[in-house]
Amino acid sequence: MSERRKFTREFKLNAVELSYSRDNIKELAHELNVRPELIYRWRSEFATLQGKSFPGNGNPKLSEEESEIVRLKKELADMKMERDILKKAVGIFSKSDGKYTNS
Repeated sequence: MSERRKFTREFKLNAVELSYSRDNIKELAHELNVRPELIYRWRSEFATLQGKSFPGNGNPKLSEEESEIVRLKKELADMKMERDILKKAVGIFSKSDGKYTNS
């Protein structure tokens, strides 16, 4: 099984830039030793994300506001989970079967 190749951000940006200046993407892909589909995907990502494209390791670069939103969403999910656990615990301990009371 072949090992997956990794391309640097600079390589991808260079390939995208070349693809806009060249007419034949297939020929460019052959010269760069990549599949033409990769160049089209890189062009699409670059067109969508501009400066945030190709962050490396699949982790998008987020602005301060976006990273704060991500952090707050995670914190909210944690708090909801804690609340649900406490609700279950209250339900268990409040049963009036005499196990948890002095009767």
